[in-house]
Amino acid sequence: MRVATRKYQLLGGALLFLFMVSGCGQHNQKKQLKLAHGLDITHPVHKAMEHMGQQLAQLSEGNFTLKIYPAQQLGSERECLELLQLGSVDITKVSAAVLENFVPDMAVFSIPYAFSGKTHAHQVYDSSLGQELLRSTVPQRFKGLCFYDAGSRSFYTKDRPIQTPEDLKGLKIRVQESVSAINMVRNMGGSPTPISWGELYTALQQGVVDGAENNPPSFYLSRHYEVCRFYALDEHTLVPDVLLISLKTWERLNAQEKKWLTQAVRSSIGVQRKLWQESEEEALAAVKKAGVTVSEPDKQPFKEVMKPLFEAYRKDSLMHYYLKQIEAYDN
Repeated sequence: MRVATRKYQLLGGALLFLFMVSGCGQHNQKKQLKLAHGLDITHPVHKAMEHMGQQLAQLSEGNFTLKIYPAQQLGSERECLELLQLGSVDITKVSAAVLENFVPDMAVFSIPYAFSGKTHAHQVYDSSLGQELLRSTVPQRFKGLCFYDAGSRSFYTKDRPIQTPEDLKGLKIRVQESVSAINMVRNMGGSPTPISWGELYTALQQGVVDGAENNPPSFYLSRHYEVCRFYALDEHTLVPDVLLISLKTWERLNAQEKKWLTQAVRSSIGVQRKLWQESEEEALAAVKKAGVTVSEPDKQPFKEVMKPLFEAYRKDSLMHYYLKQIEAYDN
């Protein structure tokens, strides 16, 4: 009897040991998330995401990491969003202008002159309204993690400078796949032409389009200044980048992993804004040195021509709500 009891004790001890080893193995199991985006590795947003990956690895002692696929390796911004919905990609960064095709609330960022400047925009990104806008992505099976600064978007052209809205008449201007961006250029008399970012340099070279609109770092790092010799800082929109995680991926993470990721994302925001400011200054200095004519046209005529579009947005109950909230943060 004592022999049998001893036998069961040894068996129970062995099973307990195996359970504990198995549990530890699951707890320490390494996890890697796949992050895809369309930017060059020299871009400040890419560098901020590298920082996020380093922070994640450090917080988790190497058990939770990111693998980043830059430069459209896994597809355009729209394609990355579709992969995110499927759970084939875990995290992506897209412009709010592209995201509005999936999440109509994001169209508020593409309304010309909705923000008085960068400080105003940052206040909104960091506010409860910003969190509300990030949550609006959930029905599309995304979870918004944060907004990254993407500066002000302005027009650059090949053959003539843009000093007034009338200068855009008859010009084919590349825009993002965004109804708001299309309406903006159309209201100014231009011909909006959606083209993938990766195809734009060739399209400019071959005359498919006469110009485009983007922020200084993107204009410089894309080398579009080699083709477009005029850059007019009309600063019509401040459209942020949005960092998103697949809802499928988020729901698979345990509480500790969610905490690590949230901490790493928050850490990357400040880094990204600092890098962005430096990058804007460097980009403008570099394109001027390369012979690009950089001008600062009077913004008032551009604002005037945008008034009918602005009022049209106000008639939409959702946009009216958001615009009213945004105006309240301008102090």
